[in-house]
Amino acid sequence: MRKFSPTFFRQKAEERAVALVLVLGSITLLTLLFAELQDEASSEFAATLNDRDALQAEYAARSAVNLARLLIATEPTVRTAIGPLLGVMLGGGGAPQIPVWEFGDQILGIFNDPQGVSSFQGLTSVDLATGKNLGMKGVRFEISVIDEDSKLNINLAARGEAVMQQRLSLELLGLMQGPQYDPLFENRDTEGQYSTRPAICGALVDWADPDENRHGCDPRSAQNQDTGAEDSYYQTLKLPYRRKNAAYDSLEELHLVRGVSEEFYATFLDPDPGEPRRRPVTIWGQGTVNVNSANAQTLYAIVCGSADPATPLCIDPLLGQKFMAGLNLVRSFTTGVPVFTSPAAFVKALQGQGMFGGILKNMLGIEPIKLISTAELQKMVSTESKVFSIYTEGIVKGFRRETRVRIHAVVDFRNNAAPGAAASITGAGGARTTTPTPSSSAGALSALSTLASAAAGSAPNNGGGTVVYYRIE
Repeated sequence: MRKFSPTFFRQKAEERAVALVLVLGSITLLTLLFAELQDEASSEFAATLNDRDALQAEYAARSAVNLARLLIATEPTVRTAIGPLLGVMLGGGGAPQIPVWEFGDQILGIFNDPQGVSSFQGLTSVDLATGKNLGMKGVRFEISVIDEDSKLNINLAARGEAVMQQRLSLELLGLMQGPQYDPLFENRDTEGQYSTRPAICGALVDWADPDENRHGCDPRSAQNQDTGAEDSYYQTLKLPYRRKNAAYDSLEELHLVRGVSEEFYATFLDPDPGEPRRRPVTIWGQGTVNVNSANAQTLYAIVCGSADPATPLCIDPLLGQKFMAGLNLVRSFTTGVPVFTSPAAFVKALQGQGMFGGILKNMLGIEPIKLISTAELQKMVSTESKVFSIYTEGIVKGFRRETRVRIHAVVDFRNNAAPGAAASITGAGGARTTTPTPSSSAGALSALSTLASAAAGSAPNNGGGTVVYYRIE
């Protein structure tokens, strides 16, 4: 029988220990490699899903923009159908523009997810059981349409016309007029400068106007508004730059203007970036303000810019709050129906006439407003919008996550062909054909169908307006 020495057993034990360490090390290394591979594969899979969902959300948002354009374009057809009845309800006169875009989420819900389809059915009481290819599964969109003509157009200054600059000056001074805003103009700004109301008003005009003359921002003065060369303030800054002397390209550009501090911007220009309806100013639009859709702060600015400086409404903050509350109250009762049939009707209301004038005088205790020029005020306002901001969001729900893509498009309908209007089309071989004009009884759905066909390329002008701004976020 062979005998083994203790040294032999010790060597064998050491060899087994080394083998065990090698095996354990290999298993640990393989575990780490597999874990890293799994993590990398999971990350790539999640990124792929995110890309897929983002693409779906983007195209849902794009579709919503186009649907909103078609909806806005059907407004003349809707007005033709219900205009006579609405004119009688409002006391006679022509029918004002119907704000169909305010109900975009409900009207266009038929193309949305099941919840949107249900909302459309609740609005129209239409049975969609036999409908085909309606709605979307797993994807939805949200729509908000804001008419930019309901706001003060800061780019009036870029037109280079004295009358437009005077109009803008009236509006800006009216916006800043309330005594509750005095602290904003009594302290130094971040650059150590004092900025009065006329100084900031003039700076806002000078940034966009095409000349090199300083604007005095005194619209009630009979003298020339130019008060010498524009100052060199911007050249004295730590990081100097030149004034633009051209139209504003964005609202954020207003931050570059002298006197426009963060507090001023949040108070007068964009109080709530997440809610564009509250914004009183714009860089797009026709130049007149739609009094039927303008928010209360914007209308207050127009009224106080056109009223006698001693008007109690414009110097008493409490009366100002009552005026804005009264306007919001009337709109809550009308639920989207326009209040004023014409600029003249708006002026009469300020003078104590009509339904809104009666509310101001009898319910709120606001005396008829003494206007400097009723004719000039009527030129500043309108009852029809032509330029719209369309905000849409495409939304895709995933497992414990949600993918959103937001689009902001600005569409100009000023030179837009009426939906379904007779239009000459060049067909194959140069033949000329025409598209029929739908009757008023056809309603919005007929016009929407016509526009959908036109969008597919069957007409030279699809009636969807002209896109002047498009941004995907």
